[in-house]
Amino acid sequence: MRVLVVGGGGREHALVWKIAQSPLVDKIYAAPGNAGIAAQAECLGVGAEDIEGLLGLALEKKIDLTVVGPEAPLTAGIVDRFGDKGLRIFGFDACGARLEGSKVWAKEFMTRHGIPTGEFRVFGNVTAAIKAVDTGTPPFVIKADGLAAGKGVIIAKTARDAREAIGRILKRHEFGAAGDRIVMEEYLIGDEISILALFDGESYRVFVSCQDHKRALDNDAGPNTGGMGAYAPVPFYDAELDARVRSEIIEPTFEGMKSEGVKGAGVIYFGLMVTERGPKVLEYNCRFGDPETQVILPLFKSDLASVMYEAVGGNLASVPFENSSETAACVVIASGGYPGSYNKGYAIEGLEEARERGCVVFHAGTALKDGALVTNGGRVLGVTGMAPTLRGALDKAYGGVDVIRFTGCFSRRDIGKKGL
Repeated sequence: MRVLVVGGGGREHALVWKIAQSPLVDKIYAAPGNAGIAAQAECLGVGAEDIEGLLGLALEKKIDLTVVGPEAPLTAGIVDRFGDKGLRIFGFDACGARLEGSKVWAKEFMTRHGIPTGEFRVFGNVTAAIKAVDTGTPPFVIKADGLAAGKGVIIAKTARDAREAIGRILKRHEFGAAGDRIVMEEYLIGDEISILALFDGESYRVFVSCQDHKRALDNDAGPNTGGMGAYAPVPFYDAELDARVRSEIIEPTFEGMKSEGVKGAGVIYFGLMVTERGPKVLEYNCRFGDPETQVILPLFKSDLASVMYEAVGGNLASVPFENSSETAACVVIASGGYPGSYNKGYAIEGLEEARERGCVVFHAGTALKDGALVTNGGRVLGVTGMAPTLRGALDKAYGGVDVIRFTGCFSRRDIGKKGL
C-alpha cells in the first residue's frame, strides 16, 4: 500500500510513525511533512491546503490511501474532491467538517439532535454582544465561529475581559473571517476530557480516553494554545461514564451525521466537560487531535493503516481495533513567546538522549537548515513516554524533556497532574 499523509505537525508525525508499523504499507509520502517525518516518509513540497496540488500528487504517485491530518483541507472539501476522482481518502466531507469549521453550526447541530452542551447565543455585531455581557454573569466563554488554529476560544473571567475579547474578534478581526460571528457560551465547571472515535458511516470504534492541556502555563494559566501536552487514559473515565458518553453523545452524533447526509470515514474528536449534571460537549473536531494523537496512537495495538483503509470502504467492523492497557504522556516543548510571536531557526539538541531514555519524540515545528535540526514553529516537539502507570509515563516523558535544548524553549511542568 502507498499512503499519503497530509500535514506537517506533531499529529502527522504520530500518524506516519504508526502507519509505518503496518506490514501492508510499502511507501509513505507526506505533504508537506517536517524534519522528523522525513525519517520515515518522503516529504513533498505541496502544502496541506493545496487541494489541487495534493490531488495531482495522489494521482501521480498512485496513492492507495490518503490520510488528512489538519482541519483546513477537510473544511475546504478535500474529501469531496478526491472522491470525485475515485481516490480512497480518510476523512469526512465538507458537510461533516462543518462540525469543526463552524462553532455556530456545531452548536445548532447539537440542539437539533438533543446532544448535551452548554447554553449559547450567537452574535455578529459588537453592540449586541457587549449588551449580553453587561446583562450577564461572568465568567464568559467566547468563541470565534470559524477555524482559528486552536486559539479562537477565550475564557473571560470578568465583564471587562469579555468586552476585550469581543473587540478582538468582531472589531479588530484578529482571527480574520473566522471571527465574523462569535458564540457566547455557558461556562461549564467540571473535568475536561477528550474522546476520539473512528466512524465509517455505520460502525464506530473508540480510542483510549485522554486529557489535553490547552493553557500555555502551569496551573492552567496564560492564553489558550493548540495544546501543551496530554495523557491517556483518564483515571476517572470508568465504564459507567463511558456508557453514558456513548449513549448520550457519541451515538446521537453519528446518527445525526447520517441523517444529515455526511459522507466519508474519519475521526470525530469529542471535547467533553464532565459536569455534576453529566457529560456535555464543549466542541467537536473532525480529525485526530494534537497532541492527543501523540498519546492515543502509541497505545493503539492494532494496524492503523488497515483500520483506516477498511473504514473508508465501510468495513470498519471487519478489522481488529484494540487499545493497550498501558499509560502514555506527552509533553510539548514550545518556542519562547508561543502562542504569541516567536522566533524560528534555533538549533535543537538532545533528541538522541531523549530516545535513549525511552521516549518517542514527535516533531511538530522543525526543519533542517544546512543539515542541522532547527525550530520552525510555536510547538516544536512532543515528547511521549509510555509505562504501566501514569506516574511512570510522566517521569519518562519529563526525563526526555529535560535533556532537549534550544534557545527560549519552555514546557508546562504539570502535565498529568489532574490524573495523578
